[in-house]
Amino acid sequence: MKRICITLLLVAAGLGAGCADQALREQLDQAAAAYQQVSSDAELVRGAPRDVARAGETLERAQRFSHYIGGAQDARHYAYLSLSYSEIARQHGALLANQQQAVRLEMDRERLRRMLQDARLLNLQQGQWMEDQMISLAATETDRGLVMTLGDVLFRAGSDRLGPEANRTLLKLAHFLQLNPQRRVRIEGYTDSRGQAEENLQLSRARARAVASVLLDLGIAAGRLEVRGYGEQFPIAENASARGRAQNRRVEILFSDAKGQLAPDR
Repeated sequence: MKRICITLLLVAAGLGAGCADQALREQLDQAAAAYQQVSSDAELVRGAPRDVARAGETLERAQRFSHYIGGAQDARHYAYLSLSYSEIARQHGALLANQQQAVRLEMDRERLRRMLQDARLLNLQQGQWMEDQMISLAATETDRGLVMTLGDVLFRAGSDRLGPEANRTLLKLAHFLQLNPQRRVRIEGYTDSRGQAEENLQLSRARARAVASVLLDLGIAAGRLEVRGYGEQFPIAENASARGRAQNRRVEILFSDAKGQLAPDR
């Protein structure tokens, strides 16, 4: 009877050790996968080199202790540390990327503000002459009213971020709106038909909002701006060719009449 009890205890202990070994292997695999992810991201390695290095060092220790008899507890400890360092590295990398993006946006906005101040000093605000110049340079008359078109080239490819080439065009638009405070605009985003319709709709809205954001930074009141996204609807060219698709990827600025009345939504 005693032998049977001892045998059962040994079997139970073996099963418990097997479960513990399995849990440790899973923890080590999780730590290794996390380290592989952060260490293969070049930007993250540059942004948080110490945390990535610590994740690798503690992972190595965890793996080494896992091979020692009685080292399971130390292995679990270092595996946990490695996972923690990998997560800290990811967080530092995301924070750094956000900070860099904020700096770039602020630099773009400050450049636009300086350009606007310079234009004011040069006394370019010449009433009706300025309005005529705006119309002749960038806008066309349509059945919906006066429309200015911003092509896809003014945005980063597949992104809602405006490139520096857009600064001059949006500065002129801001001048026009400041000289004509009764005018309002509807900013409409469009895409080509490639990709998912919902993603195209979201991109078109984001691009229209990006244009509105710049105008707000240049002092145009929010109440004078409307934002719409139409995605792949209302193409102006065939989507079968690259040239046609490029024409369809656009943002249109629809101007109100002199009394501030905009054409109905599409």
